[in-house]
Formats: sequence, C-alpha cells, structure tokens
Amino acid sequence: MTEPDVLGRALLKAFADRGYEAALPDAGTAVVTAPDGKQVKVDVREWRRHAGRNSMAALPGIAAEFVERFETDVRRAGASLEDGGSNSGGLRVRIYPEDAFPEEVRDALVVRPLASGLLETVVVDYPDSIVPLQKSALDGRSVDEAFAEALARSVDGEPHHIMTRELYGVPLTHIGGEHRYVGAHVHVLKRYVHPDKAPHGALVAFPIPELLLVHPLGKAPVFAAMEAAQALAARHVEVGEKAISPQLYWWRPGAYEELDERAALASGGVPDLRPVRAEVDEENAKARLLSDEQFAEVVRRLLEE
Repeated sequence: MTEPDVLGRALLKAFADRGYEAALPDAGTAVVTAPDGKQVKVDVREWRRHAGRNSMAALPGIAAEFVERFETDVRRAGASLEDGGSNSGGLRVRIYPEDAFPEEVRDALVVRPLASGLLETVVVDYPDSIVPLQKSALDGRSVDEAFAEALARSVDGEPHHIMTRELYGVPLTHIGGEHRYVGAHVHVLKRYVHPDKAPHGALVAFPIPELLLVHPLGKAPVFAAMEAAQALAARHVEVGEKAISPQLYWWRPGAYEELDERAALASGGVPDLRPVRAEVDEENAKARLLSDEQFAEVVRRLLEE
C-alpha cells in the first residue's frame, strides 16, 4: 500500500488557502495555477527536505511560509518586466560561479554559460535585494530579449569607474563600481580595449562582482602579465565578499565584437573567453602555460616580438 504524501498534501493545501490551484506531477515539482490562469512550475525538492526534518505540527506553517515566498518572488519577477528601470526594480546581469545554483534550480532561471566556470544570470535589482529572474516571469519575452535589456541597463544604467594601476610593472585596468553588475562590461570590452589596438586580445578576470580586471596583451611581457593578473585576482577573491573566481581568461575578439554593440547584446551570444593560467618558477627561470593551442600560439608570437 502506498504511503500518503503528507508533505505534498500540506503544500497543496497551503496553495489552496492562498487562492491557487496546484498539482504535483512528480515529487519534486509543483505546477501552480494563479487566479488569472497563468501556470508556474516550482521546484519543491529542497522544501521537502526541509519540511521533512520538522514535526507534523509545524508542517502547515512551513508550507504557508513557502507559499508566501513564492508569491513574493512571482510578484517581484513580474514587476521587473513591467517597471524596467523604475525605482521598484529593474533587470540587470550578474556573473556567478558555475556552482552557484543547483542544476534543478538553474533550469528555472534566466541563466546561460558565459565561460568555463562562469554563469551570467538576469536578476531583478531592488533596493534591498537581488532576485534571479525565473523563466516563468518572462511574460512573453524571449531569454535573449531579457538578456539584451539587462545587459544594457547593467553597462549604461549603473555608475562605474575605470582606472589603470601597475602591479609588478604590469598595467592592469580596473573596471569597477559599487554594485554587483560590473562583470557585464565584458560584453562591451571593445569600449576599453579596441581590437585594432590589441590584436592579440586581453587577459580578463572576474574576482568579485564589483570588479572586472583587464590587461591588453602586448603591453607587458606575457608571463609577467599573467602572473600579476592571477595574483591580483586571487587576492580579491581572498578578501572580497561574494567572490566569483580567481580564474584568468583570454578574451579573443571575434564575431561577437564585429557586431554593432546593440546587436551584440541582443544576439544571444557571449564574448569568446577561454581559461588560461601560467605557473612561473622564478627560482629555476621556468614557466608552464595551461591553455588551449590557440592561446599558446599567441604566447609564442608575443615572446618573439
């Protein structure tokens, strides 16, 4: 005899008490129908794990809290598309490490790979919180359209500053801001590093959400540049909040940068970013390069110049 789904029944009752029709097509998913007829899929696996650790007496309250959070998330996500850049919220793009979201959660969000180890996510910016946008709240827009708007607001609607500082004699450009959307500037990197003046591309790093590090290749000895950029990125990851990654990437200008900027942001594409690393043994005057063959060829050419 099949045991009754006590957790599932409590959750369905909590939704019904708030005026929602809900169903459980499987143990990990709730399909919720709002009074206006819109349907939203909700991942309830984590909630089940949490609820299952509590007493039966606490179950109705735990289910009610989940439904209240659901209502808040849907209301905020829906308002973001209507209000755009108003004070109540607006779409932005935030860079996260690849493991920031479990796969089952990621599937429900407006998110895409940016580079190896990195995700970029459309979020809703509020004065008191940042909420990842759910696909169910796109309200007829495509994912590409949401990214286009969010990227434009991130790079042009948020204050940022640019400065170049030297570390170990290597010039490193800091694109920074007092917000968590600075990494979006990698989509408009040719504003700061024009491909004609940096034919080999640039080294970039996303150590924390408030900072994008850039070094145009050819402005310093390549291994010294990699060592300096790696050291600075690692330091920011060590001391910063909400760190992303110390990984260094090679920005290789290509088809994305050949597009008009607005067209690029709306294209659904991303810049060509490839992970690279240098391991330098100064005592024995040796260096080891970890990269793909194309970057290795660039390094060989730079060493010959």
